[in-house]
Amino acid sequence: MNITDYLRDTPVASLIFAITIITTVMAFNNQELLSELILHPYSVARKKRIYTVITSGLIHGDWMHLAFNMFSYYFFAFQLEKLMGHWQFGLLYVASLILSDLPTVYKHRDDYQYRCLGASGAVSAVIFGFIMYHPTSGMMIMPIPFEIPAIVFGPLYLVYCYFASKHARDRVNHDAHLYGALSGLIIVIIFDTHIVSHFINEVSQLYFH
Repeated sequence: MNITDYLRDTPVASLIFAITIITTVMAFNNQELLSELILHPYSVARKKRIYTVITSGLIHGDWMHLAFNMFSYYFFAFQLEKLMGHWQFGLLYVASLILSDLPTVYKHRDDYQYRCLGASGAVSAVIFGFIMYHPTSGMMIMPIPFEIPAIVFGPLYLVYCYFASKHARDRVNHDAHLYGALSGLIIVIIFDTHIVSHFINEVSQLYFH
């Protein structure tokens, strides 16, 4: 597919992809812009800079952070928009940005020093939305050198995020990953009430026939 095909078939995913990359690169060289867009739970909990629950998903900490999220987004978002529809995909992405950040806002509401950024919560929502449509597809997880069925990847990812959130000492916001993934599942089910039966049929045909 060329750029024209992407813009015609998946305009929302294409727009989000472009805006996220452009805004991130701009923020790399503009500390004032970065500070304006980054999520500051202390402020949001006090009804200030509430918009940052969305804008923090448009910036990333470094090139590796951006590349990891955008590669994951690229492999799943464009397919998911075709499956869901344009406005449905857009709403899923924006809603999951917000929903994935709310637990972080609550958890760090009294920590003035804490800030976070990145599209990981929304990207997790996109991946898990895709899994609902294609639960038997293979998914690659670094550094494992072989594909894992999506139906296996999903639960493992959720368990990892849960325990990482409780015990990890890194700077990764595992809460956003976990709640973003759950948001993606719920929103897809709300938009397509038949997706659960489709999911069960797909898994049943693979493992029980």
